[in-house]
Amino acid sequence: MICYFKMFISIRKYVKIYTEGAMSMEEHVIDMNEKNTLAMKLLHYFITEKGYTPIILQGAEDEIWLENLDEDYKVIRLVMRYIHNDEQYKFDVFKTNRILRKIKKKTLSFKLNTLSIFLDLGGAVNLDDFKTDNITAVEVHEDADVKKNKLLKSIFPDLSRKLKFSEEGIELFIKVTNDINKHSKKDQERVADVFAPKKPIVTYTLIVINFIVFLLPTLMGNFDEVVALLGSYGPFVKMGEYYRLITAAFVHANIAHLLFNMYALWIIGMQLESFIGKWRFLVVYLFSAICGSLLSVSVTPDALSVGASGAIFGLLGALLYFGYHYRIYLGTVIKSQIIPLIVINLLLGFMVPGIDNAAHIGGLIGGALMMIGVGVKYKSSNFEKVNGLIVSVIFLGFLVYMALFI
Repeated sequence: MICYFKMFISIRKYVKIYTEGAMSMEEHVIDMNEKNTLAMKLLHYFITEKGYTPIILQGAEDEIWLENLDEDYKVIRLVMRYIHNDEQYKFDVFKTNRILRKIKKKTLSFKLNTLSIFLDLGGAVNLDDFKTDNITAVEVHEDADVKKNKLLKSIFPDLSRKLKFSEEGIELFIKVTNDINKHSKKDQERVADVFAPKKPIVTYTLIVINFIVFLLPTLMGNFDEVVALLGSYGPFVKMGEYYRLITAAFVHANIAHLLFNMYALWIIGMQLESFIGKWRFLVVYLFSAICGSLLSVSVTPDALSVGASGAIFGLLGALLYFGYHYRIYLGTVIKSQIIPLIVINLLLGFMVPGIDNAAHIGGLIGGALMMIGVGVKYKSSNFEKVNGLIVSVIFLGFLVYMALFI
């Protein structure tokens, strides 16, 4: 098991111990001075209480970087090395900003509010002289400094209380290590649960239904009648044939149209259904299909619209929202594949005649909103899900008004 605390104990100058294998206290030396003890307590608090996770960095010695993209301060640095003058501190700020730029790219973040906590700062250093918009610095040398610091009290009001332990010395080290290991194991289990491959039953079922709806009428010779009966057509929808808003997503104009959409559904659906689960996936898909049809009726009321592309764009919108929450793992994929795919297809929709781009846009927005409503496992709060459902209903109501009453 990989221990989060390995991030701290790898700092050779302060703690000389290795977590792999059995540990013998006679073989390893632990420097339990006041600074290291405070660093251990802070690390314990930010990981087990606030859900921060260590960032693996090359060349960042005598400091620990932690991140939690859901907190106001998304990055926290614990700096143990001695900084004795302004010149050294100025270089530290420069280096920190350089690393933050790399983290921004990886996490798709525009701004990373960062809190640097210095545990060994010289008296000649004036933190106020080098303030930046995104980096806040505080100095603490002992537990009492945490309680006195107004900034720490305001953003982490329970921090001072959580630093109180009955254990001391090696017992404190063992407790902190065990607690962080338990938290690490829980996080690893959650990530494994979300990303473990699962059978995309709903995706396969939707693909089969689409093929049946296309092949049966084709073989029976009444394909055009079925398209006219099930396709989304504004005048008929306004007359009360609301079923067309959903059935249009299962009808395709020709075999090439069907194969293209089903290939996209297979590629995207297999992944997203595995990530978010069957019922969430189905709700997002159907809601996206309805939103796509409604916007299509609003923009081109006299055009017959068919195809699953609006629903598929909804899956892309949902994948964007899911990927945002798990951008530590999917950040590169989102930047290099998902966003370019959405942009290219929308541009093609504007340039190529016959493509119902309104359905694409409606589905994309609807899928993203409903993904907020159904929530991302282990990430979304009830507050976020309720707000997502409310906004989804408002968006649906707006589309209904635009499509049916204007």
